[in-house]
Amino acid sequence: MIARMLKSDFLRNKIINIIVFIFIMLSSLLVASATNIMINLSNAMNHMFEKSKLPHFVQMHTGEINQKLIDEFVSENKLVKAQQTAEMINIDSSDLFFHNKKQRQNNSVMDNSFVKQNSSFDFLLGLNNEVINVSQGEIAVPIYYMKKNDLHIGDTVWIANHDFEMKFTITTFVRDAQMNPSIVSSKRFVIHDKDWEVIKENIGETEYLIEFQLTDVNKINVFESIYTSSKLPQTGTTVTYPLYKTLNSVSDGITVLLIIFISILLMGIAFLCIRFIIIATMEEDYREIGVMKGIGIASKDIQKLYVTKYIILAATATICGYVISLFIDEIFTANISLYMGTAERTMLDYSGSLLSAMIVFITVVAFCKFILRKFRYITVVEALKKGETPYSGRHSKFFNVHKSQFFNVNLLLGLKDVFERFKTYSLLTMIFIICTFAMIVPVNVFNTVQSPQFITYMGAGKSDIRIDLQHSENVTNRFQSTISYMERDKDVEKYTALITKRFQVFNDDGTYENINVEIGDFTVFPLNYVTGAAPKKENEIALSYMNAKQFKKNVGDQLTLLVDGEKTEFVVCGIYQDITNGGKTAKALLHHNSHDALWYVVHVNVLKDGSVNEKIAEYEKAFPLAKVTGIDEYVSQTLGPMIHQLKLVTVLSIIISIIIAALVTAMFFKMLIAKDASQIVIMKSIGFSYSDIRMQYITRSLITLCIGVIIGTVLSNTVGQWIVNALGGMIGASSMQFIVNPLETYVICPLLLIITVMTMTIMSISGFQKNDLHVKER
Repeated sequence: MIARMLKSDFLRNKIINIIVFIFIMLSSLLVASATNIMINLSNAMNHMFEKSKLPHFVQMHTGEINQKLIDEFVSENKLVKAQQTAEMINIDSSDLFFHNKKQRQNNSVMDNSFVKQNSSFDFLLGLNNEVINVSQGEIAVPIYYMKKNDLHIGDTVWIANHDFEMKFTITTFVRDAQMNPSIVSSKRFVIHDKDWEVIKENIGETEYLIEFQLTDVNKINVFESIYTSSKLPQTGTTVTYPLYKTLNSVSDGITVLLIIFISILLMGIAFLCIRFIIIATMEEDYREIGVMKGIGIASKDIQKLYVTKYIILAATATICGYVISLFIDEIFTANISLYMGTAERTMLDYSGSLLSAMIVFITVVAFCKFILRKFRYITVVEALKKGETPYSGRHSKFFNVHKSQFFNVNLLLGLKDVFERFKTYSLLTMIFIICTFAMIVPVNVFNTVQSPQFITYMGAGKSDIRIDLQHSENVTNRFQSTISYMERDKDVEKYTALITKRFQVFNDDGTYENINVEIGDFTVFPLNYVTGAAPKKENEIALSYMNAKQFKKNVGDQLTLLVDGEKTEFVVCGIYQDITNGGKTAKALLHHNSHDALWYVVHVNVLKDGSVNEKIAEYEKAFPLAKVTGIDEYVSQTLGPMIHQLKLVTVLSIIISIIIAALVTAMFFKMLIAKDASQIVIMKSIGFSYSDIRMQYITRSLITLCIGVIIGTVLSNTVGQWIVNALGGMIGASSMQFIVNPLETYVICPLLLIITVMTMTIMSISGFQKNDLHVKER
């Protein structure tokens, strides 16, 4: 009997059931896909780390080293499992060419290092995660450049300056567990040992990676403190295993969060539709429900008849969503597969996404049971007497037709019906709110991240040009020369010179750890501070959001640093946002010795009538050993893969939102027209034409859509920004302000919804004359 009832219901409400099925399936698909991405990301990253034998602690160093002192340190430290010192030759970007010397890399923000394959650990891997071995004349190029410059096996790489030239053939591409992400501004090229020796003798500067593998990875902080207190080399960046995991996962991690966000919105839409359908079905079957209660069938048994349909529907939809997710995984995991490779998946991995799909199924069924509790409140007498539910709309005293002298009657009747039956139209309004929200929030996030203004969330102020000088021979003199050049340059509107040094900060428990502090005037190119302001006194310090969170500091609190061997108290004057260096940086204004700086940066603004590109070209010639980059290009190169992933998710969210709006509009007006059949026939009999009635339904649709778009847009810029900031706080950006493109946000997105909804509304009501409207006799 149940099977016959289900079959009859499906045939009677075929379109409606298909639409609900699609919503649940899409929810299941996206949740399962997000789970698949997380599992693939974790497995691929761990597999790459394992194959490469990633070091747990790395100290970069420019200058002379004493390997004997390092060996003595290792022999005395029981935490060290293995140690090696890798030597790199840093080649200036202007001396690096691709495609037969046609593509000079002088605009690259990356430091290009040529290395030999390591012998003990920290192996550089090929595209099959094999340890790379190249012959003389061959080179393995980072995947970053493969994507950026469209390189292929067999292409040519040149190193050339005025006195030296060397040619290589690309034989494979490098997966570098340390330097894979674009947000890491260093890339390693692998060449043969003999070629490396030739390069060392003729070009470039030497930098060392002092690498350690530990016996216990959980004691990295302990080891870092021991290393910092030693006299071993420390002129350079320190990177640890947890930071490598963060840097390798940040881009795809943001994609996962956005997909989960969209799937939650989609599930909310599915719930609204199910609620509407259940209540509409109860209204339609109200008399039959009363009869069943009258002959002694219990409420829970009647409820079981209805919930069985949704159990079958939800089970089929979630299974389909899960199966489809297995086939479209490559769309979302292509970036992971390229940069990290793929790890062999086990049944446990597949069960993770299956479990997430099951959660969707359980949630849908539980929601259906919750809505169907209304059966308890239906009495036999009321159902048999009225034959309708007690949840009907109220008559409005406003919009009286006979009092209207200015409004078109059909427009007024459409407006009147929306307000009289707003509870019915609230479903459509909520759907349009969610669709608008799901379109605009990803669009705003995408526009914000790709905007040059996003540099302020990378711990730097907005400027026209950025000049980077890494620590190397005579770098202090070159830094001073750069400052002198800026002072003489009449095309410069303003500039500021900053250096980054490492200090030790004391924790409340008496322990200490390293902190990178950027020193200089931060009022020239100000940051957007979450709280407080830039340091203006020598005893003030501004902390990044992640550092403030770690040290549990707020504006006005004290922070103790070891400066020139003495404990110095600083007052926290501001907290800013920074997603670079794991989100852990600081800013201060104090006297310093620039000789032991980690790196140097000069920010420049040119006069309004000056050309930024011409000035970049001039500075490249004037400072050949520096990286000179326009700020737009800097953001693009650093966040390229993340921007690409965000674009994919943004397009996906727009397409899904349009599909949802179309399907819900078709479903809603199909059910509404069936419910209003008697009223339509009456209106036709008193002189209203079919075109008049269509205009009334179009008016209802348009009014509901306008309300939904307006509220959705407001929520996108308020609640949406709050959600994004909550997620952004995980990587160091907790108070982002959306950079809105008015044309896309306020014109194109609403226009896409209006066109879609109006088209579906007209299609839904176009069958008035073709089909006889069946009037139910009650």
